[in-house]
Amino acid sequence: MSADQGLNQSVERATSVLATFLDAGADLRVSDVAQRAGLGQSTASRLLATLEQLEYVERDPATALYRLGPAVVGLAGAAVNRHPVHREARQRAQELAAATGLGANVAVRRGASLSYLCNFEGHLAPRSFTLMGQRKPLHATGLGKCLLLGLGPAQRRELIPELSRFTAQTLTAHDALDAELTAVAERGYAVEREELALGRACVAAPIRDHAGDVVAGISISGPLSAIDLAHREVEHGRRIVEVADAISIGLGYVGPRHQTASTTE
Repeated sequence: MSADQGLNQSVERATSVLATFLDAGADLRVSDVAQRAGLGQSTASRLLATLEQLEYVERDPATALYRLGPAVVGLAGAAVNRHPVHREARQRAQELAAATGLGANVAVRRGASLSYLCNFEGHLAPRSFTLMGQRKPLHATGLGKCLLLGLGPAQRRELIPELSRFTAQTLTAHDALDAELTAVAERGYAVEREELALGRACVAAPIRDHAGDVVAGISISGPLSAIDLAHREVEHGRRIVEVADAISIGLGYVGPRHQTASTTE
């Protein structure tokens, strides 16, 4: 094996170790990391020790369990702060959460899932954790539906061959998803009612760049009782489209604004 190949393998193994923490609900043992990364326990232990020295992971002195370290937080913050959508949307999303009392979320598409750039909590939708960097399915979220508007039916089927079910309300047939996305395009905003998690809903709108391409989405979300879609869907839809349009214009978009139905219709 050449030196370059050995170095590449070491980098790949180190990144696979870091990736094991992405969906971990708690701190991990060395054996947990080894199993998740598909490595031998001694290899995982050596990599963790090196990553700890570099502050990419840290070990709890009481439990000897590992978690992501401050160096990762610094890199994540730098990456997000340099993202043009985040720069343009952050303040507007924060104001949206304060005005509605709901959660305000901004996300982009990463392959077959969405990735949150930022989220803010309203007093009606508190969270004990941040969504930034988390990934969620495209077909079962309002944000994801907005992000799928940039793809045609054949592209969507290639990207997501199987539509996983999360609740009884999840769309699991591509024909049903196609019809839903047609409705989203017509009214300018997407609605999700308990398709990903029971008791929660959201209203989202697409964000476009200077070329008119869908590059992100913004949503308001919260408990069903707080978002009250039965009486406030059109109100929420109008508000989220206005905010999405403002962000799009900030990104250079000069296309037509979406029109939502009036409350008297």
